[in-house]
Parts: sequence; C-alpha cells; structure tokens
Amino acid sequence: MLARVISEEEKDCFNSFITNHPKGHILQTWEWGELKKRSGWQPIRMIVEDQGSIYAAISLLKRQLPAGAGCLFYAPRGPVLDINDSTAWDTLWQGCRDLAAKHKAIFCKIDPDVADDDILWQQRIKAGGFVATDNGEGFEGVQPRYVFRLDISPDQETLLANFHQKTRYNLRLAERKGVTVVPAVPQTELPVFYQLLQETAQRDNFLIRPFAYYQDFYELLVPQGLAQMFLVYYQDKAIAGSLAFKLGDKAWYIYGASANEYRNVMPNYLMQWRMIQWAKQHGCTMYDFRGVPGDVDEDHPLYGLVKFKRGFGGDYIKFIGEYDLIYRPVVYKMYNTFEPLYQKWVRKLIHAKKRLRGRG
Repeated sequence: MLARVISEEEKDCFNSFITNHPKGHILQTWEWGELKKRSGWQPIRMIVEDQGSIYAAISLLKRQLPAGAGCLFYAPRGPVLDINDSTAWDTLWQGCRDLAAKHKAIFCKIDPDVADDDILWQQRIKAGGFVATDNGEGFEGVQPRYVFRLDISPDQETLLANFHQKTRYNLRLAERKGVTVVPAVPQTELPVFYQLLQETAQRDNFLIRPFAYYQDFYELLVPQGLAQMFLVYYQDKAIAGSLAFKLGDKAWYIYGASANEYRNVMPNYLMQWRMIQWAKQHGCTMYDFRGVPGDVDEDHPLYGLVKFKRGFGGDYIKFIGEYDLIYRPVVYKMYNTFEPLYQKWVRKLIHAKKRLRGRG
C-alpha cells in the first residue's frame, strides 16, 4: 500500500470513496476543504491505495502559525477507513508523518465519526500515540461530542409514531396554523436566513460567522448537492431557517435560526420534520440533529435543546472525541500554553465590540 497526496484531477474518486464509505463524512469532502480554504486553511488530501483501489482517505486542513512556529493539521471527522485494516491505518499515519516533516507541523488533530464505545478504534488510537485533548463537556470541542441521530429508513408513519407525543402535537399545530417550509431556497434569499441567524445569535448569546462565509457555503456546497437551505414562513413572513448537509445516505442539520416573533406556532418542529422528509426523498437513512450539551438534567440552561431534539426519537450518540498526534512535543507544549490565552482574548474583544454596537 502507498500513501500519497492527490491533485484536483482526482477529486471525483476521492469524493466517491468518502461518500460511499460507512465512516464517510461531509467534512471530509473535497468541497469542505475548498470552503475552509477561503478562511485561511490549506486543504491537503491524502489517500492510501493499492493497485488502483483506495483503502483510506483523509482531508487535512493546514493552519500556519505565527512567528515561524510551524503549522497544525486538523482532519475534521476524519480519517475515513476500515479500522480493521491495520495496514491501511499504519500506511496512512506514516504518510501523515512524512507530510508533517515537510510542512513543519506541530501536531495533527482528529475527531473521527466514531462512537466512544468502539473498542478497536480506541485501541488503534492509543497504540498510535494519540493524546486525548477534549474534556467532553458541552460544546467545548471543535466538533460536537454529543448528538442525536435518527434512523430514517422506516416509512414516515412509523417515524411519526416514534416521535414523542408532544413533538407530534407541535408539528401538527404548526401545520394547522398555516406554517410552511420551503426547501431548495435560492441563494438570493440567503440574506433572509442570515438576518434570522443574527437575531438568534443575539437572543441566545452566541457568535456567528460573517455573511461572506454563508455565501461561500452556499456556492460551494448547494450546487453540488451537498447542502440545502430551508426557510419557514408564517403569514408571508420568514420566521425560521436552516442549512442542512447531505452526503450519500447521510444528512445533517447544521445551522438553524429563528425569529423572536411567532415562536408559539412551533416553526422549528415542522422544519425538522420537513428536513427529515427531504433527506428520505434523497435516499438518506441517517439524519443527524447536530450537537447537544451532553445528557444533562432539567436544571441545565440548554436542557430545552436536548428535550427538543430527543423528542424526534433519535439515538443519543457520544463520540470518541478529539485526539492529537504530536510531532514536535516542545513546540506543542508552548502552543497549548499560549493558544487558549489568545482565544480568550479574541472572545473578549468580539464581545466588547458587540456591546459597543448595541449602544450605538
């Protein structure tokens, strides 16, 4: 077996492997790397092949660090391979070590699409010298540690019957009230979604990306059939919206937004149901409701989010988490000392700017 970096001419073969693999994830596709490229990352795609067949793939995102410190690698929801294939595993990480030496990488972070009860993955990671880096609490990781996932292969009547009674009531209430969900929304309506997202962020006190990011998101993913935008209307007014991923037989709810008004007509319940129906229509058998802050109790401030997503009858999944493969231990230790301080300073600066804008 041979590990090698591929060129753009091999994009379709790379994407086909990611799409059809059980561990394939949208964040490992060629297009996701192109999206991150527009925000300062350099994507590097590597495959492990033998006699023309691909046995493993990884899309690495490279971020250059200041002051000549080198760079870091990050493989979002990667790598993609059969964990039983020890030769492919070893070949892949030897290829990554060679790349790290070439690019002066400090470490490579992974957070594979693997549940934390997968013993063989844990054994491979431990034997490979990876170090666990996240605490598994809330939304602290780069990607969510906890999600709800729903098997949507049953027919719609069975899915509905498996929803919590209150969930069925709320989505039917939305229908009775005249709420409508419009899929395949054109890019010209993206400002409408972004306005709803800004309203949501201000209400729930979280940060969002600039509008240009969502323009890039739409342009790179939607025309390729990898994403879709939905808007929810009530009395001819957009009151909620979402962006969803689709890859092969998998779909993910990714970004959601809602207005402060008309929340009593339960738009988000009907929106999720229409997104599930859309995913089924496109041959998906798995629908991911995205992150939750763990299996929290009723006193937790985000318990309502957990209750909402749990109401659709999905399985609670805890992922294996984040791991770093360290190439330069001394520099890595320095990075881990100063990077959190930098991020804390950036967050304070952003919140200060938001407060100033609110006073203007």
